[in-house]
Amino acid sequence: MAEACASPTPAPSVGGGSLLIAWQLKDKHVLIVGGGEVASQRVESVLTADALITILSPAKGLHARTKQFIDTYPTRITYYDRRFSGAAEIHKMDMVLTALDDVNRSREICEMCRKAKVPVNAADIPDLCDFYFGAQIRDGPLQIMISTNGNGPRMAALMKKRLQDALSGKEGEAIERVGVLRAQLKDRASGVGGALGRKRMKWMSEVCNTWEVDELTQLDDTIITKLLDEGWEKNAVPTLDQLTGRQTRNITRPFQSHAFPQWLPVIASFALGAACTTLALLSRKR
Repeated sequence: MAEACASPTPAPSVGGGSLLIAWQLKDKHVLIVGGGEVASQRVESVLTADALITILSPAKGLHARTKQFIDTYPTRITYYDRRFSGAAEIHKMDMVLTALDDVNRSREICEMCRKAKVPVNAADIPDLCDFYFGAQIRDGPLQIMISTNGNGPRMAALMKKRLQDALSGKEGEAIERVGVLRAQLKDRASGVGGALGRKRMKWMSEVCNTWEVDELTQLDDTIITKLLDEGWEKNAVPTLDQLTGRQTRNITRPFQSHAFPQWLPVIASFALGAACTTLALLSRKR
């Protein structure tokens, strides 16, 4: 009798997390219901994304920081001294954030948003949220979000501190300079996708893995031109020392190599230029 087939090995469990994305809110309309301390934190986060904000809150419930934002950004924030009145408030909104002490009212607003298919977040009520706010690290174009999927905001804050302690403080400037390099490379070797696009991406990745963060901050126009002439045009990644004539580092490494240096486990994911190519920058090598 033929041996029975063995049962297939169960697939490893996946899921239970959230999709971490960078939500583009420039000139989108965001409604914030509430004006207290948590609301002020929401205002700050959304202002950073260049959104157009509407705040609904009685004046007596405004936190000093919320009021300061309203006074400072009159072209970005519209304030109404009243409570949320009903589903009509959600009309034409791209996102709704509630920051209320009234859980039942927050639940009602969330239900209205679901019916209107408007994404909503209710502060401190994870089961009502379409998305979460995590602890954030910002340094110019560098944005890092730490999320506990709604389980432990304090733990996210602790992880944020550890990451900040590991960063040098120069990452944002380095990313800006890499963005300029990438733009000039695209001007020199123009074209979208295909073999050329893959070659550009590989070369840019090699530059970021070869140069230290503080070296990347020195990418001025003169050094960028030398790097493109001596590196890109010659299929190599010269060091900063070689480009400046100091010759204190190892010889030029062909950029086709797959050997990468070891880095500390602090990764800053970032988008460079209009095409949003992600490159990994770490604070320092081991």
